[in-house]
This record gives sequence, structure tokens and C-alpha cells, in this order.
Amino acid sequence: MKTFITDDFLLYNETAKELYHNTAKDLPIIDYHNHLKQDEILQDKKFDDIADIWLGGDHYKWRAMRANGIHEDYITGNKSGYEKFMKWAETVPNTFGNPLYHWTHLELLRYFDIDELLDEKSAPAIWEETNRKLQTPELSVRSLLKKDKVEFVGTTDDPTDSLEHHIALKEEGFDITVSPSFRPDKGLFIEREEFLPWVEKLGEVTDSSIENYDAFLTAFEKRVNYFDEHGCKSSDHGLDVFFYKEARKEEVEKIFTKRLNGEPLSEVEIEKFKTYTLLFLGELYAEKGWAMQLHLGAIRNNNKRMFKLLGPDTGFDSIGDLLIADKLSNFLGALSENDKLPKTILYSLNAKDYDVLASMAGNFQSDEVPGKVQFGTAWWFNDTIDGMEDQMKTLANIGLISNFIGMLTDSRSFLSFTRHEYFRRILCNLLGTWVEEHKVPKDMELLEKYVRNICYENAKRYFSI
Repeated sequence: MKTFITDDFLLYNETAKELYHNTAKDLPIIDYHNHLKQDEILQDKKFDDIADIWLGGDHYKWRAMRANGIHEDYITGNKSGYEKFMKWAETVPNTFGNPLYHWTHLELLRYFDIDELLDEKSAPAIWEETNRKLQTPELSVRSLLKKDKVEFVGTTDDPTDSLEHHIALKEEGFDITVSPSFRPDKGLFIEREEFLPWVEKLGEVTDSSIENYDAFLTAFEKRVNYFDEHGCKSSDHGLDVFFYKEARKEEVEKIFTKRLNGEPLSEVEIEKFKTYTLLFLGELYAEKGWAMQLHLGAIRNNNKRMFKLLGPDTGFDSIGDLLIADKLSNFLGALSENDKLPKTILYSLNAKDYDVLASMAGNFQSDEVPGKVQFGTAWWFNDTIDGMEDQMKTLANIGLISNFIGMLTDSRSFLSFTRHEYFRRILCNLLGTWVEEHKVPKDMELLEKYVRNICYENAKRYFSI
């Protein structure tokens, strides 16, 4: 059976169709936040089969399969790629209303020219056809990036990473910019078991002995400088619970020493350490001209039994509901007061905080760059038609959607760039609907400028690409 993805998929009025086909469709992609493996770009990897590229680390699909009663052996277990793919095919017809249904068929159509619904009947033939094409040069990693007109890829990297693959790509002259992003979470979560081993590793890569807090901050600064030298444009922070507790440096020095000595810390001490350290980093980011991305509101590893079996990032995270407004205001205000607030992007996993973040962003704008503080795109569980529309409507209601830096994949898959197409169709339809409802004028030149800026130009300017 032919799929439902026509040329006018998700475009429900003539203005939307005109905006998408004439402006949005062929714009290049700036994917400023994802979890792609840069070594796979360097080696121009070809994937063994469709299960490898589709199911190898996609916790979105894993969650859907579990919800469909699929045994874990077929999800993260030792079953063959074909067996896992067949179980995914069995699940797909049950995903109406979930973006996975659209993403699956968009990817089949765009990358494999398969205009057919995936289900148990069609799966064997689709398995054969996708695997045949995956062995061709046209579907190697670099070919996929070029096919999608990707100009910029912002990976996610630990401060202790050597960045050797980024360096090699740049030295080679690869014509797509692959930029590292600074993800220092392991150096902020002082209460976790991994903190001390990570500090030791930080000392190794900076050729220093970290025996006190000053040495810790100096080592962090060295890594910020190192990342900056190798093309970093932003930091990224997964802050499930936002924090702010004022502290003097002398206090934090004692807290750090206690942790080095294996002494227990109070909740207040932990919060003071995180606050002072992140403020220090924020000032460094401002000096470098980086953007600081704050991902707020997840509650992770809810299923402790499965966490012990599979580890983190395996599909057992969900939406948190803690309050963030006061502490976020104090944090941004502390940086702004010293004129050290970097460009900042605020993402919420909980849609209840959309109004909070959109209004908070408006408190700290400046003339440095339009939309210096961004209410970031719909993220993770909100990465749906409704979620993206709600995020953009909230931004338009409270701020300026014209300065929005648009979509990112936040993905580990090289087939996920169709999510930019998905977003662009939704954006064009939203603007077209506003025209049809007489909420905005049918000024095609102005509307096309909105589309071009939100899909491409704003991000290019914001990240100084």
C-alpha cells in the first residue's frame, strides 16, 4: 500500500504549500545539537543493515516496542537484526498519532525511495531493499549528510574528549562543519559516584594535579579554551533539576575538598557547588561568544531494575514537574548583573513551563544578537506536531518568533534529518493557517523571510557560522 506522505503532507492550505515548496524545502540544514558519533563521520561509515542504523540506539523506538508488549530480547537483547526489525515492523501500525509513524515513513521514502507502509507483511521485502541500498556509496554517513544539505553539525562532547575526530575532519577539509559542543555535566554533579573518577581524568587531559577547587576551575578553563580552539560554538547542560544557591568561593572550596576526601555533602552544599561552578562556566562561555544550552525538566532512569540491567539513555526517562522560575531567574540575573550572560537557549521537557521560559527569555535580551536568550524548540517528548505548534505559538504570543533559531534533531541517527523537513512543514502550515484566519497578512515576501530565517538564517547568525 502506498504511503500517505504526498508532496503536500501536513500542508493544509495554499499559503502553507507555497511557503514550503518555494522557500523551506531546499534550505540547507544547521543541526546545532545532536548526539551523532563524529568517528562515524570521519570513517564515512556504512551501516550493516537497517536495524543497525534504525534500532541500534533509538530509545524512542524502544519505548514504543515495550509499550506494544515486545520482549526486551528483541529491543536491546541478543536477537538478530532481522528479528528486531520484524518486531519494529509489527509495532509501527500501532503508532498512529506518535511522530514515530511519520518519521519511519519519511525516512523510508526520502532515503530508500520506498513508498510503502511498513508492517509485518511488507517488512521482509523492505528489509532486503533497505539493506541493499545501505551498502551503496549513496547511503554512507557522509553521503547522507550531503544529501540532506547539512552545513553544520553540533555534536555533544565531554570536556575530557580529545576531539581527535573533529580535528581530523577539519584537517582533511571536509566540507561540512562538524563542531564539538561542551557537555560538562559530569563535572557539575558532585554528588554522583562518577564525579571523582571524572575529576581524575580531567587532571590527566590538562596535565595537572587537581587537589583543590582552584585547580579544578583552572582545568575547566583549559578545556573551554581547547574546545574553542577546535571550533566549539556552544555548551550543553542536562539539568533535570535546576538549582541556584548563592555561595562564596571559600565555601565552595571547602565543599570540593570534602568531596575529594570522601566526606558526605548536604543538599545545600551540593547546590552551592553546582551554582558557583556553572556561573563560572557561564562567564567563560560569554567570553568565548558561545551559546549556553540548558535542557531542563527530565526525570531520568525511573525504572531502577532496567537501569541496573541496561544503564542510562535506554528509554526509561520521562517528564519532571519541579518548579524552575525563581532559580532560573536568579541564575540568569547573576550572570547578567556582571554583564557576563552568554547567549542562552532554554529548553523545557515539561510543556507546563513553556510560558515560564518564553517570558523568562524576554527579561535578558540585548542588542548583541537578536534573540540572545532563546526559548528553544520543542524537545524530546514534545517533538510532535502538537508540541512544535504549541512551542511556536507560545513564543509568538510572548516573544518574537521571527528571531527563533528553529529545529535540531537531538538524535543519534544519521536518518533523523527528516525531522527538519517535518518541522519546516509544520512551521509553514502554522504561518499559512494564520494567513487563512486573517491573523497575519498574506505578504509573501515577509512570510518567506520568516520561513528562511527560522529554518536557516537565524541559527547561522546566532552561532556565528
